[in-house]
Amino acid sequence: MTGKARILVADDEPHIRRILQFLLEQEGFEVIMAENGDEAWKQVAVAQPDLVLLDVMMPGMDGYAVLSVIREGFETRNLPVILLTAKGEDQDKVRGLKGGANDYVIKPFNHDELLLRVTNLLEATRREREANPLTGLPGNRAIEREIQARIQSGRDFGFMYIDIDRFKSFNDYYGYSRGDRAISYLAGVLVGCSRKFGSENDFIGHVGGDDFVMATSSELAEKLAMKVIEEFDAGIGDLHDAEDFEKGFLAVKSRSGTLKQFPLITLTIAMVSETSGQFEHPAQLSDTMAELKRYGKTNSSSVVVKERRSQNGESELVMAGHDADTTETS
Repeated sequence: MTGKARILVADDEPHIRRILQFLLEQEGFEVIMAENGDEAWKQVAVAQPDLVLLDVMMPGMDGYAVLSVIREGFETRNLPVILLTAKGEDQDKVRGLKGGANDYVIKPFNHDELLLRVTNLLEATRREREANPLTGLPGNRAIEREIQARIQSGRDFGFMYIDIDRFKSFNDYYGYSRGDRAISYLAGVLVGCSRKFGSENDFIGHVGGDDFVMATSSELAEKLAMKVIEEFDAGIGDLHDAEDFEKGFLAVKSRSGTLKQFPLITLTIAMVSETSGQFEHPAQLSDTMAELKRYGKTNSSSVVVKERRSQNGESELVMAGHDADTTETS
């Protein structure tokens, strides 16, 4: 995950550079060296490191000055920086953190602690870069990596694809700000239900727009999906204007100028509760989710759609919800 990361070590003490180079290369990192501040900021521009270990006391430009240049640059302002210094005074730490340092390590440093700080900061930065900006949940790259890892483990898990029905009509009617509110609300429902009814190893990802995924244990998947629907439906009145909620529909004007009535937003959850042996690649799971979702969209209420095998071995699509309880054999 972080083994290919490139780390710039900027320190004017040769033995410190050698120690850090050895430690980091042993962990699989690529290491670039700089022996003073002027060389350090040039290496930031040329080598484009993933993280900088920056000594504070260096000839020429000191670490604080280099940090300032990094934070002022448009392409480098989010570059993670750990300051290294023999100065342990609180005011020095505060100065570094105020200047934009992500972490602060006092010399002489513990090797294991330093490596842990480096890997933790790289992981946190990766998650932040991959996260959806609206919800803060992991985005597509993280989702694919999570699904691949679960499939490769060979262990059963439950998987859901969740999206809001008639979201485009809702967005057109109320505007993007209300649409973002509905998306954020759904994200909160997923996180809250996972904490209350899921497992500690649950994964929630935001594909984009009103589409989300959730991975959980096979045993808890169905109950968790139903709880998500219950929680979501309980709050849709707050997402719609009172008069629209009372009417039970939105009157949306088409491009031709005619009014068309759309039911209020609901939720469709496509779910597979037993994955072991069924899938070898995330794309196969995605295809199954798409089929289940299409079936679920035929219902106007919030539903959970899952696939199961009947006694004669045929595949059945089962729809469950407050107002839905149907089975279709395929």
